[in-house]
Amino acid sequence: MANTNGSAAIDWDDARVFLAVARHGSLRAAGRALGLSQPTIGRRLAAFEAAFGGPALFDRLPEGLRLNAAGEALLGAAEQLESAALSLERRRAAASPALSGTVRVSVGEWAARFLAGNLGPGSARPLPSGITVELVESRETANLARREADLAVRHHPPEGGDLYIAKLGTFAACVYRRAGADGDAWVTYTEEQAHYPTSQWVQQQLRAAGGSIALRASNMPMQLAAIRAGAGQGILPCFVGDADPLLERAMPPSPEIAADYWVIVHRDLRRAACVRAVIDWIQGLFGSERAALAGIRPGVVAAAKTKNRVPQRQIEEHAKRGNARVV
Repeated sequence: MANTNGSAAIDWDDARVFLAVARHGSLRAAGRALGLSQPTIGRRLAAFEAAFGGPALFDRLPEGLRLNAAGEALLGAAEQLESAALSLERRRAAASPALSGTVRVSVGEWAARFLAGNLGPGSARPLPSGITVELVESRETANLARREADLAVRHHPPEGGDLYIAKLGTFAACVYRRAGADGDAWVTYTEEQAHYPTSQWVQQQLRAAGGSIALRASNMPMQLAAIRAGAGQGILPCFVGDADPLLERAMPPSPEIAADYWVIVHRDLRRAACVRAVIDWIQGLFGSERAALAGIRPGVVAAAKTKNRVPQRQIEEHAKRGNARVV
């Protein structure tokens, strides 16, 4: 495609590649972000540079690619182009009445476990058959304006942005151990994750009642495996711990480590048929599974042994110091 003066028109896909390389610092990382191969990223970046007469827009450094002055001069205009293109894409998606396609959902590990566990045919809240849910687990909420995800399920709603936010419910949590296990060892997050509220809560218990760290693991599946094996006690959401016959509670659910969750979607996409169907499905699950999420199960009681249980007096003392939220 050419303009009337014979020069090639700017291809939005090439501008998108330019922005991805600028943000991620390498062809490989930009390719991962866009779902394209490294050679494709290289060709499109070269085409974008050629559209401006061929000067390199990045300095090639040992640690990666960094925008030079020529690239910096184009960054603002490229971001404006991106914003306009993404706005059109969101509005096009919102205008489609079709209940088919893929809806990408940004989630943390607890929400990922909950939603994935309710996707089967036996779910009380099945999705429309034409919709595919793509769960993307990440510590950070995806940029919904850039369509990194269509919606997010998070326990820290963003404070700004043109977003629709609705509360879903609460995940109760407590300390679990292998049934019949003894000892005061803990399973918790790594030292790099010591700033997580759950990690801080465990440290409070260690200072108050003693004990040791048996394992540090960076995610809940590894922690769950260790707790099931009897390595130590650790924090789990009640809908996970109560459903596992190998586990028992070491204490009742604590409000200090409960997590409120919200669904977050860009306002342009809120009424898209597919996105609306997935939001309805998620809200329905939080409603139908409210008892399990709250840790209310017939016959589920605290473990009979008490010497490893966190004293209720200590729990109440810590609660007075402020509520924590799980990661």
